[in-house]
Amino acid sequence: MPAGTLPEPVVEAVGRAADPDLARAAVERLVAEHGTAPLDGAGRAEAFVTLACASRTLTASVLADPDLLGVVDEAGFDRERPPGAHRALLAPCVGAPDPAAALRRANRREFLRIALRDLTGVADLVTVGRELADLAAAGLATALDVAAPTQPFAVIGMGKLGGLELNYSSDVDVLFVHDGDAETAVATAKRVLAVMAAPSPDGIVFRTDADLRPEGRAGALSRSVESYVAWWERWARHWEYQALLKARPVAGDPGLGEAFMDASRPFVWREVVDPDAIREVRSMKARAEAELHRKGLTDREVKRGRGGIRDIEFAVQLLQLVHGRHDARIRSATTLVALAQLAAGGYVERADVARLGDAYVFLRTVEHRLQLRDEHQTHTLPADDAGLTLLARVLGYRDGPRSDARESFLAEYRSHQSTVRGIHERLFFAPLLDTLAGQGALSPEAAQDRLAAFGFADAEHTRAALRELTSGFRRSSRVLQELLPVVLDWLSTTPDPDLGLLQLRHLADGPTRAATMAVTFRDSPAAAEQVCRVLGSSRFLGDALLHQPAFVEALRDPDTLARVATRDDLVDTALETLQWRADPDERRAGLRRFKRREFLRIATRDVVGLAPLEETAGELSALADACVEAALGALAPTVPFAVIGMGRLGGHELSYASDIDVLFVYDGDGAAAYEAANRTATGLVREIGATTAEGQTFRIDAALRPEGAQGVLARSLDGYRSYYAEYGLPWEFQSLLRARPVAGDPDVAARFMAMIEPFVVRDPFPDEFVREIRRVKVRVEQERIPPGEDAQYHLKLGRGALTDVEFLVQLLQLRNAAAHPEVLTPSTVDALDRCAAAGLLAADDADALRRAYRFCERARNARYLVIGRPGDALPGGDDDVRIGRMLGYTHQPQSELREEFRRVTRRSRQVFERVFVGG
Repeated sequence: MPAGTLPEPVVEAVGRAADPDLARAAVERLVAEHGTAPLDGAGRAEAFVTLACASRTLTASVLADPDLLGVVDEAGFDRERPPGAHRALLAPCVGAPDPAAALRRANRREFLRIALRDLTGVADLVTVGRELADLAAAGLATALDVAAPTQPFAVIGMGKLGGLELNYSSDVDVLFVHDGDAETAVATAKRVLAVMAAPSPDGIVFRTDADLRPEGRAGALSRSVESYVAWWERWARHWEYQALLKARPVAGDPGLGEAFMDASRPFVWREVVDPDAIREVRSMKARAEAELHRKGLTDREVKRGRGGIRDIEFAVQLLQLVHGRHDARIRSATTLVALAQLAAGGYVERADVARLGDAYVFLRTVEHRLQLRDEHQTHTLPADDAGLTLLARVLGYRDGPRSDARESFLAEYRSHQSTVRGIHERLFFAPLLDTLAGQGALSPEAAQDRLAAFGFADAEHTRAALRELTSGFRRSSRVLQELLPVVLDWLSTTPDPDLGLLQLRHLADGPTRAATMAVTFRDSPAAAEQVCRVLGSSRFLGDALLHQPAFVEALRDPDTLARVATRDDLVDTALETLQWRADPDERRAGLRRFKRREFLRIATRDVVGLAPLEETAGELSALADACVEAALGALAPTVPFAVIGMGRLGGHELSYASDIDVLFVYDGDGAAAYEAANRTATGLVREIGATTAEGQTFRIDAALRPEGAQGVLARSLDGYRSYYAEYGLPWEFQSLLRARPVAGDPDVAARFMAMIEPFVVRDPFPDEFVREIRRVKVRVEQERIPPGEDAQYHLKLGRGALTDVEFLVQLLQLRNAAAHPEVLTPSTVDALDRCAAAGLLAADDADALRRAYRFCERARNARYLVIGRPGDALPGGDDDVRIGRMLGYTHQPQSELREEFRRVTRRSRQVFERVFVGG
């Protein structure tokens, strides 16, 4: 329709629209189908034009039923409906011929009214959220009336419904509670959900989600109060208690709803906050952020991105959990109200609350506009310029002389993101530090509560450490004082925050160290966070950092931890380290310093989550290769001489606590060659294994050689051949599966590998050898667990643990190597994969063995880093807790750690007994 045929007020409204072309097209369609009458009346044209640019789905609703625009003319459009008004409006739907359809139509009209009040600036964000929540609660109450329960039944609102801050496309989170027959209650709950979610031309009432119930989708749809209490007492996760912060009865039997609330309060407001509760919910948030980062959505996600809505809501809820136990004044389920309460109570600085409040209103408004577009549950900014421009203009931005609407919006959006993240990172600890310094609004008791909740159990030691870190007038002290809120936040997420703070204090001891650390922390937050992670995870690595302070500065270069060092890289560096040292003692000290430096780098990559298990094992093995190669080169053998890696070294599977198993082989005849080779072997054992002031390079073990500890250290190629042919035992042939050249003469090493092949690859592999290997395994189980180590939780020799997996894989290799040479590889996990690919092992069995192997190896590594000495059994007590936390268990770290061990080893043992023993 030509613009001239439209009434002047409509033309003017179109000209002011966020997208005049979009608005004009909608108006022309409305007029073409229904004439200009729907636009008659004060404010109708403006409302429809605004709606046309903001929401395709609501515009479609008006085009289908233009009478809906009548909400603009109704008395009271400029006022919020009082509490309960929506309930009264929807109540007549129950008596309609089709109650569900009537409810959807009535709900659609009210939903449009709320959206138009929002889009035209009549209602603010808080009012919109409250009205949407009241509408959803009224829908639930009406649906429950339709369901007509025959026994006491109540609906508990959760999440944003419970908090009176609903979005346009929020799921309406609920729990159902009943008193009486469970089967009848479940039928009632299903009917409520069906009424709320049944599709029609008028849409659904609200997407209603009961997945927050115990056991999620697998759990009963409705429970009694007593059943909820039993779940909370025995099985609930910490996040489930956090979710109850926003619980409120919204429909059904009021007495039953209040009984639910009374029963839930002791689980939310506990006498003592478990630091692992805080750790668990923070870990869940960190994982969600990491997933967003992986998808490239960190900056575009309004809700869960850095500096987004979740940062504000999460911070508020954590502070409520910590301090609300003793202060009922800060328990509001509504985020903005709770923020104001926290400020009034002195728990958060008022200036921070003001900035967070402004950001929350801005971000939630953006979220509302994103969701109104198609009524989809989205929180992500458009990726295209056209979409961003329309969003910006719908939000009220217009082109200016210095920037267009899109640029202006993005600038404000990024400013709020930065503000929120900056406050979020120091929110928990800045007021606490002020109080410890004697000048904060937070009471000493509240400060101590917060420290304990975030894992700092020793308040006095914490206060002393903080005082020492920030005292004095040095520039480094001032820098650390500014950074401490963030540093404490990082430390609080580590397995042992008290240890981390203590070790940070030691690391900053002395003006030179303090200055270096302060500069690194100021200039590279990523490096600072990595240092904190290491310090709070391992006393062993903290000591290593203390002796190698230059490593802290090196972390400013991202490549320090990003690179995976190859064997050749490490060999070159090791050779350079030793080439100018002629004195044997200096040479050994230099080699040990090289090993310590690289060990620290490898372990740091592991602890901060940059290296998977296999990568860590591979780098440790390459480091051992490099040390052996460099030491052997310094000894300058006078006969062709090679070192063969065995066991875990041979399999590229070293752990932090591993010895390096080796064989020494040379080429030559006669006494002179024999003496020269054994002199080299003895010297190499001394170079690598002797303990000096710089420590030990590696514990070297040559016990797998012929005749074991009674045999000569080095043998010639012919000597090995003769021994294996005449005296070799099945377990020795088994050990040769993991043989790998490590250092020395490559020709000698290659000839050794060729020489052992016939002893490993036999067609067929003798049955008596199979029986002997099985007998050896039985003896290992019965005799080798050292006294004092817990056999039930032994990571190496326990049932279904590392040794079970290794023996099973190696027996499969020996029995099938002739027909399937592709299974010959020294790596256990690689061999597992190859055996499964060759059809020698079922895929599910291989998966069970792989999971057990990887779990036990990860736990063994974590044990070493936590305790600082070798050991193969879970130690129990607080060390178990720290190991569990290091491995990512946050609910009940010790219980989860041990339960996971039992679970994976039980499955692994079943496979072992069926495949290895049953054969």
